[in-house]
Order: sequence, then C-alpha cells, then structure tokens
Amino acid sequence: MASAEGQQHPLGIYYKIWILLFVLSGFSYAVDYYNVQGAMRWTLVITFMFLKAGFIVAIFMHAVWERMALVLTILGPPTVLLLFIGLMSIEGIYTEELRFAYMGHDRDAVALTPADLHGEEGGHGGEEEH
Repeated sequence: MASAEGQQHPLGIYYKIWILLFVLSGFSYAVDYYNVQGAMRWTLVITFMFLKAGFIVAIFMHAVWERMALVLTILGPPTVLLLFIGLMSIEGIYTEELRFAYMGHDRDAVALTPADLHGEEGGHGGEEEH
C-alpha cells in the first residue's frame, strides 16, 4: 500500500544548499567589493547567478527528484531562448563590425540631439522664433 504522505527529503540537504547559496552570494558581493572590472566582472557575476539559480531550481523546486521529461519540459524553452539571444548578440556584433570596416562609420560618433537637428541653442527661455 502506498504512503499517503509522499516522498520525504532529508532536511540536511536543504541546510547545506542554503549555506552554499550564502557563500555564492558572498562571492558575488566580493566581486563588487574588490572592484573587479571588465569581462572578468561580468563572467563572475553571471557564473554565480547561474549557479545560485541552478541550485534553487534543483533542490528547492525539487527538479533533481523529478522525471527527466518534466525537467526538460521546464528548462528546455528558457535554454533555447538563451541560445537565440546569444546568436542575436553575435550577429549584432558582426553587423556593427561590418559597418565600421566597410561603410566608413565612425566608432567615436555621438548621436545627434533634437537641438542639433533643429538648430536650437540651449533652451527656449520662453521665446519662440517664427
């Protein structure tokens, strides 16, 4: 006869993951505290973010104890979206580089403001020209 209570998981694993999440959060804050900059900063921040999200989904949302079909149903679409976002960013960088290389676009160009386009100096000061 099947138990009506369902499956019980040991509390120890929840405590260990909880502590691990605090440690990973500490590492994430350390990136800011030690003023890490550039690609290393974003690599570390994204890595810690994915690790924490993975542990939360796996343990606290019980994905590690579910059937593989259900796990893939839940995690598959976001994974495909991240893949598409990565491909679009690669294409965007490629297109930008082509513009710089072959169309003579200036890397140091600054976008024009409406004042630049309409020949306005500073503010109106309440006066309008006709």
